[in-house]
Amino acid sequence: MSIWIVMLMVVCNMLAYKGSKIIVTLFSIELGVSQALIGVLVALYSLFPMILAIYAGKLIDRLGVRWPMVIGSCGIALGLTLPYWFPSAITLYLQAALVGAAHVFYNVSVQNLIGSIGTADDRTKNFSNFGLAMSTGSFVGPLICGFGIDHFGHARTYLMIAAFPLITAAIMASAKHMKSGRVSRTSDAPKSKSDGAASPPFELMVANRPLRRALITGAVILTGIDLFHFYMPIYGHHIGLSASQIGIVLAVFSVAAFVVRVGMPAIVKWLGAEKVLILSMFVAAVTYLAVPYITHMAVLCVVCFILGLGTGCGQPLSLSMIYERAPGGRSGEALGLRATLNNFTHMVTPLLFGAIGTAFGIAPVFWCNSLMLAGGGLIMRRK
Repeated sequence: MSIWIVMLMVVCNMLAYKGSKIIVTLFSIELGVSQALIGVLVALYSLFPMILAIYAGKLIDRLGVRWPMVIGSCGIALGLTLPYWFPSAITLYLQAALVGAAHVFYNVSVQNLIGSIGTADDRTKNFSNFGLAMSTGSFVGPLICGFGIDHFGHARTYLMIAAFPLITAAIMASAKHMKSGRVSRTSDAPKSKSDGAASPPFELMVANRPLRRALITGAVILTGIDLFHFYMPIYGHHIGLSASQIGIVLAVFSVAAFVVRVGMPAIVKWLGAEKVLILSMFVAAVTYLAVPYITHMAVLCVVCFILGLGTGCGQPLSLSMIYERAPGGRSGEALGLRATLNNFTHMVTPLLFGAIGTAFGIAPVFWCNSLMLAGGGLIMRRK
């Protein structure tokens, strides 16, 4: 299957997934849901993926990527139609749970599919394109939903974005040349005692040191990204920025991530994947140290652009390394383990750093994250 067709599917599903988070928040406010319960609502997107991700990876290793992608995409579409037919707060909880659970089967499948396209030399470029498609969907989805809510209302906008995952389902269901879509490859990962198919997933992480480093590094980078989206609006309000100025700062961060992913294949070819990943983590660590001392909006935009460059290339590179370092026939399981760790991070990060910020102030939040990113870079340097 062409990588560009896969990118189209990524944009369609990411558009719907990110857009649904905008609608569910605004719709719940309209229905009178409290802020505390809105937090629970958003957490449901990550709860079931955290529980099901490893199982999804094992299932994909056994059955292939085709039907898990079809079923996962149909599940996302079904979840998004529920608030149209039954517009209530309870339905929103069901929607969040169903979309999150279905998304993990699609997401682990598409990552495995991208890793299997082309040769090992194409993998960095393919995962870089995957990152670009994710960024595109993440930008377009909220934009479409914002205009949709204003013109058609929350329920109809849900119905509108539910059509996009069905495009993915139709493409995969009709891709008969893929057969089962099962990925059969000889892993170029280092061999370890965990290569046996019977070993538990977390033993796979413990015994395979290169894979363990990639998994930990990926989770650390994601924590850095989550912290930015969670705490930058709080910091911006603290230094007196308006809502539109805070939005510009967040947009600059996203633009930087897009830019670095465009040039990432060439940079990796020049320096090597591990060196680029280590350098990006140290750059992000230094910029996080600087953030709490900056109060001028233009300077903050420059620093956040640099931060976006660092964290932006970290996700595709760690994803590519996890695929490469997984034992033969267990790439889906390794990607599922990654999804479990990442979704745990999605749930814990706002709670942990929110508590730190409440107890000690804003600056220690950025300092702690800087130390964590630097520690992740040191872990990657270990041989």
